[in-house]
Amino acid sequence: MPGFFVIILVLYLVGNLYIFIRGWHTLSGLALWGKIIVSVIYWAISLLFFVSFRSRGGDSTFAHVLYEIGSSWLLFVLYMVVCLLVIDLLKLFKRRWKYSFYLAMGLTICVLIYGSYNYHHPKVKEINLTIDKPLSSPDKKLKIVAFSDVHLGNGTGKQLLQKYVALVNAQQPDLILIGGDLIDNDVTPLYNQHMEEELLQLQAPLGIYMVPGNHEYFGGGLESSEKFLELTSIVLLRDSLTTFPNGLQLLGRDDRRSRDRKAMAEWNNKINHNLPVIMLDHQPYDLYQTEEAGIDLQFSGHTHRGQIWPLNWIADSMFELSYGYKQLGNTHMYVSSGLSLWGPPFRIGTDSEIVAFNLTFK
Repeated sequence: MPGFFVIILVLYLVGNLYIFIRGWHTLSGLALWGKIIVSVIYWAISLLFFVSFRSRGGDSTFAHVLYEIGSSWLLFVLYMVVCLLVIDLLKLFKRRWKYSFYLAMGLTICVLIYGSYNYHHPKVKEINLTIDKPLSSPDKKLKIVAFSDVHLGNGTGKQLLQKYVALVNAQQPDLILIGGDLIDNDVTPLYNQHMEEELLQLQAPLGIYMVPGNHEYFGGGLESSEKFLELTSIVLLRDSLTTFPNGLQLLGRDDRRSRDRKAMAEWNNKINHNLPVIMLDHQPYDLYQTEEAGIDLQFSGHTHRGQIWPLNWIADSMFELSYGYKQLGNTHMYVSSGLSLWGPPFRIGTDSEIVAFNLTFK
C-alpha cells in the first residue's frame, strides 16, 4: 500500500509539471512578472494537496477548505492531463487548435462541475427480492434501507449528513443497515459538530445496525468509534448474530482489518437455516463462502466502485463484484458504491446511493 501511494505521488507531481510547461508556453505573450505570479499561485495550489491530507483530521472551517481545494486539485490535474494528452496526440494527425490549453481547461472544469453535482445528488436504488424462506411472523414483506461509506469527518460534515438522514427516512424503512465506514478516520469533527444529533434522527421500527469498516479502525482506533456510536441509536455488530422477533437473522461481521475476525465457517452452526439470514460485511471478498454458508442476502460497500473514471475500471478488475447486484445459487449479494466518499468530492462514472431492498418472504 505505501508503494501505491508513492506511485500516485510521483504521477501527481509529473502531471503538475506537464500542465505547468504547457501553460507556460500558452502564456508566452504575458510579461515575465505576470508569469512569475501565475507560477507561484499554481505551485502553491499544487502543494496544497499535501497540506490538505495533513489537515484532514482537524476540525475547523479552514481545515475543511484546505481539504476541499487540495483534494479537488488532484482531479483537476488528472482530467487536465488526459485532455492535453488527447490534444497532443491529435497534433500527430495535423489537428491543431489555437486555444488548445484553454479548451482542455474548459472541458476539465465542465467535468468537475458535473462530478460535483452528481456527488451531491445521491440516488435511491430500489431492489425487489424474493427470499425463499418464511419469517416466523405473519409478515411477508420487509423494507430495508442500506447504505455504506459515509466517511463522516471534514470531507462529509454535518450539513451533508442532515441531507442523508432525510433521504433515508423518506424511504420509511422497517430496518436500516450501515455497511461500514460511517466514520472517516477521526471522531474529533463528529464531536465538535455534534453529528450524533443527526444520527439520532434515523428512524426504523426494527432499529439501526452497522458493522465496522476499515476506516473505523483508523485514527483513535475502533474504541474511539465505538465510544462515539454510544451517543447514537446505532447498534454496532462485531461478529455477532441478532435475531428479530419476526425471525429475521442479521449477521454482522467484523472488518477484515480485525485480527480476531471469525471465519465464515464458524457461523454455519450458529445460523438457523430455516429462517432468513441477512449479512453485513464491509469488504466484498470470498463471496463463494457466503453462498456456502446459506446466507440469503449480503450487503457490502468499501469499493466506492473507484469513485471516478478511470478508477472504476480498476475497481472492477480488483473485485469479483465491485458494484451492484449478483446472485449465487439462492444467495443475493449487493455491493454499494457508497453514499458519500473519501477524497475529492466528485462522482464521475459512479453514483452516490442508498439502497432500498423490498423483500418478500415465502
